[in-house]
Amino acid sequence: MREELILNQATLNQLKIFDAVIRYGSFNRAAKELFLSQPAISVQIKQLSESVGLPLFEKVGKRQSLTEAGQELLATCQEIFDSMARFEKKLANLKLLKQGKLRLAAFSTAKYIIPLTLGQFCQLYPGIDISLQLTNHSGIVDRMTSNLDDLYIMSQMPEDLDVNFHPLFEDSLVVVASVNHPLAKEKNIPMERLASELFIMREPGSGSRCALQKLLDEHGVALKVKLELGSNEAIQQVIADGLGISILSRHSLMSEPTNFVLTTLDVEHFPIQHNWYIAYPARKQLSIIARTYFEYLLDAVKQFMAPSASGGYGCVSDNNLPSNYCNIISVRVA
Repeated sequence: MREELILNQATLNQLKIFDAVIRYGSFNRAAKELFLSQPAISVQIKQLSESVGLPLFEKVGKRQSLTEAGQELLATCQEIFDSMARFEKKLANLKLLKQGKLRLAAFSTAKYIIPLTLGQFCQLYPGIDISLQLTNHSGIVDRMTSNLDDLYIMSQMPEDLDVNFHPLFEDSLVVVASVNHPLAKEKNIPMERLASELFIMREPGSGSRCALQKLLDEHGVALKVKLELGSNEAIQQVIADGLGISILSRHSLMSEPTNFVLTTLDVEHFPIQHNWYIAYPARKQLSIIARTYFEYLLDAVKQFMAPSASGGYGCVSDNNLPSNYCNIISVRVA
């Protein structure tokens, strides 16, 4: 109640003048220190007293002292000024990127690249805590609609949301099978042949499934879906066991143990090319931390996408996260 009364009716300048009168011991000295006239000081203190509704000073003989209300107000001023000082320090740290939080949401395939960029970002800005939510395309859109995160990594732009976005790099969806599959050595496989194969698919709502379904609809092809699984790793394992084929992001194949027993099939209209994007709602005001990571990521993915000496890319698996991952305070797979 005490803080609400002052903040609603008194001005910050009046509180500073009141505090100066107490610190310097008189209206006259406070006026000199604040480069104001003594009448101006008196007017401000009078208005502050009217806002409080009680006298702030009382005069006993020649000495002027604080009333009980004045003592309460002085204590409140000290609390307010202390809070402001802490806020200004935090604000300065935010501007210097010494502390703060970055909230990210990414589609599941991004786990092969984004953790590496976060690890290096933590080295540059060790005071920044990061939470990363991994989910499918539908989950990303839901989180964006609810404004739960600062930035979103996704492979398709939502059709019914106004977003700002920037392409990160191009990915491709390929048809994947066991190396022992009958189609493994065939060339120029007609897409209609896929209709006779058993498919292992990501769950409805995933970006890769949406992109595949669009292509199938264009050519009038229907697939036999044997299993729906929620992770690329699980799909790869099932394919390696010979239970079917699937369509997966090429980046999901680069760092998994099963990639030695899997192969991509040469099917017409494949691979499906699509971009990864970094995005945020159009009306969202990015924090300085989010803006810094946005710009950093655009540069960072270039080096991660550069082919390595072994012919692969700078990708990372669940069991090989960077050692400087400690600032990433939350990684959640939805």
